Amino acid sequence: MQLNSFEKEYLEEIDRVVAAGPFHDTWESLAAFEPPRWLREAKFGIFLHWGLYSVPAFNNEWYPRNMYIQGKPEYLHHRETYGTQDKFGYKDFIPQFKAEKFDANEWAELFRQAGAKYVFPVAEHHDGFQMYRSSLSHWNAWEMGPHRDTLGELKLAIEEKGLTFCTSSHRAEHWFFLSHGKEFASDIHEPLQRGDLYWPSMPEPNPEDLQSKPYPTEEYLTDWLLRTCEIIDRYQPAALYFDWWIQHEAFKPWLRKMAAYYYNRGAQWGRPTAICYKHDSMMFGSGIVEVERGKFAQAQPFCWQSDTAIAKNSWCYTDTLDYKTPRQILLELVDIVSKNGNLLLNVGPKSDGTIPETDQKILREIGGWLHTNGEAIYSSRPWRKPAEGPTKEAQGQFTDNQETPYTPEDIRFTVQGNSIYCIVLRWPEDGRVTVRSLSVSDDQNVPEFHGLIKELSVLGYAEAPQWNRDKDGLHVQAPFVSSEYPVVLKAEVL
Repeated sequence: MQLNSFEKEYLEEIDRVVAAGPFHDTWESLAAFEPPRWLREAKFGIFLHWGLYSVPAFNNEWYPRNMYIQGKPEYLHHRETYGTQDKFGYKDFIPQFKAEKFDANEWAELFRQAGAKYVFPVAEHHDGFQMYRSSLSHWNAWEMGPHRDTLGELKLAIEEKGLTFCTSSHRAEHWFFLSHGKEFASDIHEPLQRGDLYWPSMPEPNPEDLQSKPYPTEEYLTDWLLRTCEIIDRYQPAALYFDWWIQHEAFKPWLRKMAAYYYNRGAQWGRPTAICYKHDSMMFGSGIVEVERGKFAQAQPFCWQSDTAIAKNSWCYTDTLDYKTPRQILLELVDIVSKNGNLLLNVGPKSDGTIPETDQKILREIGGWLHTNGEAIYSSRPWRKPAEGPTKEAQGQFTDNQETPYTPEDIRFTVQGNSIYCIVLRWPEDGRVTVRSLSVSDDQNVPEFHGLIKELSVLGYAEAPQWNRDKDGLHVQAPFVSSEYPVVLKAEVL
């Protein structure tokens, strides 16, 4: 493997930082990780999928892979729209990716209005085009396309708005992501060299086989490590997110080294960092457990995050997006927070750098609810029980596309200070609610709530509800309340 002087020196620096500690590249050492307080308290963040795939804006962000698979809708669409793949390949979208209307400050202000506390722009997706200034490849947004360090601009704007800047790398899958272009006449052909947009385009493995061959080579894994550490050092993100396939056996030593390097850099900066991972790619306790488009059905004793998209059918912008409603997203947020999780909600900007009007409207609706009810969400903790009600929750990945049909008996709980927040997921038309978990019991051995409620209010309303407690629960009458969104009852305890 041929490395230039910059790469050699960088690898030596990585080794020095890992050797110096306090974290080392073993799971035993990385188990000392603690979730940063800011992440535990933030609860709601924004994900951003924006890149070359936003130019064709067809189907989803896997366009660069699927346009090279014969018979796929993307393959046929590409030929009908742009011509054959040997005459117009994925690289030829770069001049069309101008981002001429991109204003990082406008984006950051929108995210602030949405009530988000942190933002994860994708630094590099599976396609291999870097959305940042890089010393390791010329195929990046600084040298091509918009000729702007879009990631750097976002970092400055996000932090100026008081939000926390994070970022993600989906580079691992690039090992095979464009490989099907070698199967017919296209612009993906040998020789491919490290640093090229299409390199290495190896045969696509079975995604379920975590020991599948051919293994990523030392050259590729070294390149992955260098790219990740470059992002860490140049942009100092408060958290990193990794998509699937870093769970492959070949990545493990490199993943541990990267994690130790990143956590040590955080210690040097005086700001603890975090890695969000899926599929048990990291040892439990060494980072933040991530669930894609889904959640846990029960409260968890550990900090976790659900990442999902504002649209059901794509992470990037397309002209056929099937949007979730603000209500559905807020229901997800409330349920996840009650179970000790965070929600990371993805938005897909257009290639010109604008965020679609529908996305903006949904985000502002969410922000309006959080402006009124945020004290039940931000910095909250799970209560002794997260939920009550008859509706069963789906658990696991890819389970959140349909809105759950909650009833007025479905309530979620959070705690902050001396207050228990009872979040009614569907407010009844008659304004009468019973919170069974706050019943009165003379039997101190019954493991239910035995505290004293001194005051009850409805967030967002000046009028006080009527209420009383008995053995059947806390009975609330608030006929003045009308909302299609979750309603928060605040019970202040002596």
